[in-house]
Amino acid sequence: MLEKTIEDKLRKPVRAMGGLCLKWESPGFTGVPDRLILLPGGVVVMVETKAPGKKERKRQEYVHAQLRALGFTVFSTVDTPEKVAAVLAHCRALLESEDK
Repeated sequence: MLEKTIEDKLRKPVRAMGGLCLKWESPGFTGVPDRLILLPGGVVVMVETKAPGKKERKRQEYVHAQLRALGFTVFSTVDTPEKVAAVLAHCRALLESEDK
């Protein structure tokens, strides 16, 4: 399975939730997560997608730790449909908590 396949499994359901799942590239600052999920209510979730069996580079681990320290949610090494399902469940839970 390709990383693109994992990203497709993430993008479409996020759109169905009313959100955006943007490809995030940051020239001049490497290591940012691949996907930036923007949900209604100003909710932000970041996701590092990988092809099955691939691992994050040291720079990615470092940057993801920095983002977590700032209070952002970052899912690392999302490389299986089960991990995609976990991200989507988290997003749904965030949306439900926003509704209350």
